[in-house]
Amino acid sequence: MVRFVIRRLVALLPVALGASLAAFLLLHLVPGDPAEVIAGVGASAVDIDRIRGQLGLDRPVLVQYARWLGRATIGDLGISLVSRQPVLGQVAARFANTLALTLAGMAVALAIGLATGIGSALHRGTVWDYAFSLVAILGVSIPTFWLGLLLMLWFALDLAWLPATGMDGPAAFVLPALTLGLNAAALVARITRSSVLDVLGQDFVRTAHAKGAGPTRVLWIHVLRNGAIPILTVLALQFGYLLGGAVLTETVFVWPGLGRLLTDAILQRDFPVIQGGILVIALAMILLNLVTDVLYAVVDPRIRYE
Repeated sequence: MVRFVIRRLVALLPVALGASLAAFLLLHLVPGDPAEVIAGVGASAVDIDRIRGQLGLDRPVLVQYARWLGRATIGDLGISLVSRQPVLGQVAARFANTLALTLAGMAVALAIGLATGIGSALHRGTVWDYAFSLVAILGVSIPTFWLGLLLMLWFALDLAWLPATGMDGPAAFVLPALTLGLNAAALVARITRSSVLDVLGQDFVRTAHAKGAGPTRVLWIHVLRNGAIPILTVLALQFGYLLGGAVLTETVFVWPGLGRLLTDAILQRDFPVIQGGILVIALAMILLNLVTDVLYAVVDPRIRYE
């Protein structure tokens, strides 16, 4: 297993380097001179030259990238142009909030998606199967922001059971976690149903039943383990989607996460924050891929030797 993890880490190093290059080039892909964009309309040539010198934009691009990457490797992502605070501290605090919301959303997706998918597969062709499939299709089709607004309208405004915005206390997690989790649960349910149905038709499952194994044991020991690879794949994809794409949910519920920080930074043209936030999200996705590969190897030991 250790060799497998080392091989995966080595394979991911070029990906991490490419992600850092893409995050750095964001500043140079902006139309026009980045220094003029940062300085704003009406800035004098002296101010523009001063900003260009402060950011090192008067040096070759490769030199700028090498300096930026060198500082990033020791945790220095620069200083925010708006707050004048270190970018790493801002990004880390907001990323922690987004990660907490993502974990809560994934808990909802796991609880509902797995239960619905397994139940639908075990009752294939029944009314329950059609009902679960209909709910899954609706869950995939409903836009996240619209679902969030509906939940806010019902449970926060009409019933006054839960807070509408912010993250003050555990109750504040409920509505945004449901918004993220219900959308992800629909896809998890459909993949789980397909995977379980595929394994249920295998010979070893019939053999396990013939040997007297109970339905619960067959389901958890034989079916789910052998059908876990597609389920793990969709869970990893959904986790990455929630982690990097929770901007709408954070905006609707005024959640102080990384998505809102990046949105504000884009509107304010705070390029160091944009670069730092994109880099952190990219590295988190790379780490998520590594964890998924390790889980693959745990579920199916043959993968370790491929």
